[in-house]
Amino acid sequence: MGQAAVCTRCGDVLYRPARSKSNMMCAAVALSALILYPLGIFLPVLRLEQLGHVQSASIWDGTIGLIGKGQWVIGTIVLVCSIVIPLLKLAGIFILCAREPVLAKQHRAEIYKWIEILGKWGMIDVLLVALLVAAVKLGDMVVVDPGPGAVAFAACVLLSLIATACFDPHAIWESEK
Repeated sequence: MGQAAVCTRCGDVLYRPARSKSNMMCAAVALSALILYPLGIFLPVLRLEQLGHVQSASIWDGTIGLIGKGQWVIGTIVLVCSIVIPLLKLAGIFILCAREPVLAKQHRAEIYKWIEILGKWGMIDVLLVALLVAAVKLGDMVVVDPGPGAVAFAACVLLSLIATACFDPHAIWESEK
């Protein structure tokens, strides 16, 4: 991207190059994923029926259930890797792609660095695959039906992948003036 043209006398910006169109789309995709995120986490993802007993399970309920049953380490890992990190990653991408920069370049670069580090630990898409594999493996013993949260969760996963793929990190260092 080119430099902004600034008046040498008064310092006003005369011309500012257009922001990256891919990052404007990325911001819209990240915002869409952030809107769907609570639905995917809190709505029932699975409905299990075994021997006449019906139970619905959301991602949040499963995580809290693990912690509540004394599985502190596993529950905390699932909480952090499947709920907290993906949420922070999506929020960070949205902040970095916002039309008007809200943070100084130094802070934007720091957020980008953390997104790169934490992004490898977020398992939002891996958890969805695990749920689908479990549903297929149970077969005739248990009736497994997807809940309303499964669609929201799958859409959130897809939008998260699209937001990550279309993000242009060079926009972080674009001149503000």
